[in-house]
Amino acid sequence: MKVLYPGSFDPITYGHIDVIRRLTCRFPFVHVAVLANPGKQEWFSVRERIDMIRRSLKGLRKVRIDSYEGLLVDYARRLGVSIIVRGLRAVSDFDAEFKMSLANKDMAPRLETLFMLTDKRYAFLSSSLVKEIALYGGRLGSFVPPPVERALRAKVDSLKRIG
Repeated sequence: MKVLYPGSFDPITYGHIDVIRRLTCRFPFVHVAVLANPGKQEWFSVRERIDMIRRSLKGLRKVRIDSYEGLLVDYARRLGVSIIVRGLRAVSDFDAEFKMSLANKDMAPRLETLFMLTDKRYAFLSSSLVKEIALYGGRLGSFVPPPVERALRAKVDSLKRIG
């Protein structure tokens, strides 16, 4: 049985990695899917995000990394996946994820959503927070792995050159 862990991962953080590692201990296969959302202003391209995830998960088996556009339920059907996993940091996450899972269930009744709490060390951590810290030159080492930190620093440098 494989599970699908979707997200924008712009960029991937230690909170995301914690969920992925824990999933690999409980399921024989984890499919990590990067959302290609043209309506969202992202720092990194899909290709860059996939590369950061691969580098960050190096050595971790039973994981496939891919991207998708459109409805998650359609992508899950194409993969033959029946379980979507969503990470939760706080009650505020649950409200949005609960609504989304109900809509998914309506469109795909056989598709289940499992919620996994992040480790308490990462309950505050988000990709948006990491990008803000990077913009102001803050320390990132406890929030993201080295390949992601390097990519964030390079992105901030390029934004400063442009702006």
